[in-house]
Amino acid sequence: MTTPYSTTTAPARFLLLGDSHAGPIGRAARAAGIPFQGGPIGAAREFTDGFFEAGERDVVFHKPEADGYYRGFLGEMGKDGLADVGIPLVTTFGFAAHFVATKENWRLYRSGDGFPPGFLGGPLFDAIVTATVRGALAFHRHALDLGVRVCTVMPPQRVPAQSDPAVFLAAQETVRRAITALGAEVVDPRARITDATGYQRAELCEADDEIHGNLAWGRIVLTELLDLGL
Repeated sequence: MTTPYSTTTAPARFLLLGDSHAGPIGRAARAAGIPFQGGPIGAAREFTDGFFEAGERDVVFHKPEADGYYRGFLGEMGKDGLADVGIPLVTTFGFAAHFVATKENWRLYRSGDGFPPGFLGGPLFDAIVTATVRGALAFHRHALDLGVRVCTVMPPQRVPAQSDPAVFLAAQETVRRAITALGAEVVDPRARITDATGYQRAELCEADDEIHGNLAWGRIVLTELLDLGL
């Protein structure tokens, strides 16, 4: 996980909470002089199921380290809880598609070299994926119920060796639809970051790494966020 950080030179324009994919977004904002609070507070797999408790005006993260970072961000803004922040919430929670797509988890559903026709993106597949990330969906639902504008960022289009590419692509679509159905906004930079293969352009990939985007990827995501008026 990248060390959390924020900028405090001016009133923050958004609160950033997420896994390691939040790191390049924060670095891009800092380099551009865009004031924000937040950063990565844990690993992607920690933000899928049952990672927080919902309060009347706030959330409490189960992991003390994550909650400590979050409380620090609130303190920097002089706020008592999520309902009070008064700025958009940008997250990467739920889009751990590489984790959801772990090959071993889908072996049961394969038929020969692939999946049965209609399985990927079908009702059973969608049910499995949304159950896997139900904690992230609940988090976004609660934030929206608190009156917070929520913008969730889709992941870098990179598939590590332990993940199934077809499941990765289908799973992120399932999550995108589920988050959109809640009323949150989804930042989808795929048209700007992929090549003819449908995967991330090499110049946007973190070196010596199978999963992450680099600062250039973060800049593209930041541009998408600014286009939304953040």
